[in-house]
Parts: sequence; C-alpha cells; structure tokens
Amino acid sequence: MPHQPLPPWRPEALSARLPALRRRAALVRETRAFWEARGCMEVETPCLVPVPGMEVHLHGFASRFEAHLGRGEGMDLWLRTSPELAIKRLLVGGVGSVFELARVWRNGEVSPRHAPEFTMLEVYLAGEGLEGLMDAVEGYLRAVLPPIVAHAGVETDLSLPFERVTVAEAFARVGVDVLASVDAATAEGNGAVLAASARAAGLAVPAGLGWEDLFFHLMLEHVEPHLGRRRGTFLTHWPAPQAALARRDPRDPRAALRFEVFAAGLELGNAFDELRDPAEQRARFIRDVAEREALHGPGWGVDEDFLAALDHGLPAVSGIAMGFDRLAMLAAGVPDLEGVRWLGGWPFRDG
Repeated sequence: MPHQPLPPWRPEALSARLPALRRRAALVRETRAFWEARGCMEVETPCLVPVPGMEVHLHGFASRFEAHLGRGEGMDLWLRTSPELAIKRLLVGGVGSVFELARVWRNGEVSPRHAPEFTMLEVYLAGEGLEGLMDAVEGYLRAVLPPIVAHAGVETDLSLPFERVTVAEAFARVGVDVLASVDAATAEGNGAVLAASARAAGLAVPAGLGWEDLFFHLMLEHVEPHLGRRRGTFLTHWPAPQAALARRDPRDPRAALRFEVFAAGLELGNAFDELRDPAEQRARFIRDVAEREALHGPGWGVDEDFLAALDHGLPAVSGIAMGFDRLAMLAAGVPDLEGVRWLGGWPFRDG
C-alpha cells in the first residue's frame, strides 16, 4: 500500500516545515524592502478577470459572477494566470515603477516545481531596458538568496557575475543556427529549416514536429541543462515566434527583447522589454486566440480593454515575472514547492 502523507494541518506535519515557512515569510519582507528601495510601489490587481492572460498553452480556472437583488449583471470570469495585463493598465495611467506579489492560477500544472495555485512576483521598471532590468534582478537575487543555492544536485554561486547569453549563442554551442529558421518579415518559424540545422549538428530530431515544438524539444534536451549551473544565467534575445508581449529587436527582427533567468538549474523568471505597438499586439492576440482554440477548444477572447489602454500609450518599460515559490524553495534549501507552501499542494499532488 503506497505511503499516504499526513494532512498538512496535522501538527507534526506542519512543525517539520515551519523553518522553511518562516524563511518564506522573511523572503516576503526582504522582497518588499528591496523593490521599495528601488522606487517601486506595491500594487494589488484583480484576481477575477474577464481575460486571465493571453498565453496560448496555459489553461485557466473558469468562474461566474451571479448578480443578487438586481445589483450588477452576471458574467463569466476567470482566475488570472498572470497580473501582467492589469499592471500594464496601471502603467498606462502613469503609476510608474511597480511590483506585485500576486496569487495566480494555472489549471493542470502539478509537479515538484509547478502548482495550479502559486505566487508570482511581477516587477516593472519604468524607463528601463533589458540591461537595466537584468542588473536589478541580479542584485535582487544576490540580496535575498543565500550565496550558494542548490537544487537537484546543481549548485550556483550567486556571488559570481551572471552570464548573459543570447538564445542564438546558446543554440550555437550545440551547433544549431536557430535564427536561420525565423522569417524576419513575418516573425514565423520554419520547422524544416530548424530540423535540418539540428540534424547537421548530429542531434536527434523527432518526426512531425512544427517549429515551436521542435524549438522547445531542443531547448529542453540540449540547451537548458547547461544554464544556471556554476553561476546564474540570463538567456536573452529569444526568437521572434517566442516574443509573447516583448518588442522585437530593432537590430535583428528575427529576435525579441526577452530574457529568462536561471539559477541552480531552475528557470526563475521571464522578462520582456514590453511591446507598446497596439496594432502589432492586436495581431499577436488574434493569432494566439486562434491557436489556443485550435489546440484546446473555446476559452477566452482578445482583451479589448487592454488593447484600448495600449492604444492610449504605454510608457517605455521592462518587466519580469518570477516564480516566488521557487525563490522561497531556494532560499529555504528545500527540494520542492511543497516545503514552502503553508498548506502544501493538498489536495493537488503530483501522481
């Protein structure tokens, strides 16, 4: 009979986790102090929203508002997958640099490093580009985490300067020219070109994969295992098909001004030099909605209110979303998210 873990409310279960939970609580205080010292204001944005986020491959939790006593109108709502679209509305309104410790929900995500409900740290620095944001994030991680962080046998010395490497450079280390497979005019990827480059480098290429699936296969199998090991890594300038809400690089439109940050072999955050062109953003949203419906069926449409705000004018800003539970895991030195969540993932458990 398989071992059944104790319910998280049992005193003996909770007491074993209290040191890590106290470290998490301290990390919250340290996070607020760090970003407030940089001139960022803490904000709180809605959790129940008409559009939870625009990421193609994320699944949402649906809800519904029911009006009582004639007050308001009923409407379908979602638990947010990210506070990004709401925070950018505030940036349009002129709030300046901000951060939020946001509770978010993503349906179906359960693993030692994923949970359907988790805390996300979002930070937006007005007037900063990716270089300035990378400087700030590197300083933040060095300020709130131990000098040496470890996960699954991988150690990173945060006292060392972080590596800054483009996706093209990281792929070139395994012999693949990833940007050769991207059309500069359409920002679309060509799976056949990418597959040919991978085969020429002697890498196995599964049959039948389109550009995006093949890109992530190569990333997970051959690139990501080398990132954020001895020292922290910023993986920058992602191919344009992976731009999401980032601006394209004016020096090479095949790439987008986006980075991810890695330490102890873990991806800790995803950042954009934020796209401010409403026409390009609308085109991306329309494409994303069509792709999501083709893959997963009906869900939610384009966030028209966000596009109206973008049309009014988003100031120059760079922003990052960081998995706060993963940061707490590294800060406390525990092997998975369960150790730094007050009631754990119960009743959501992997397997």
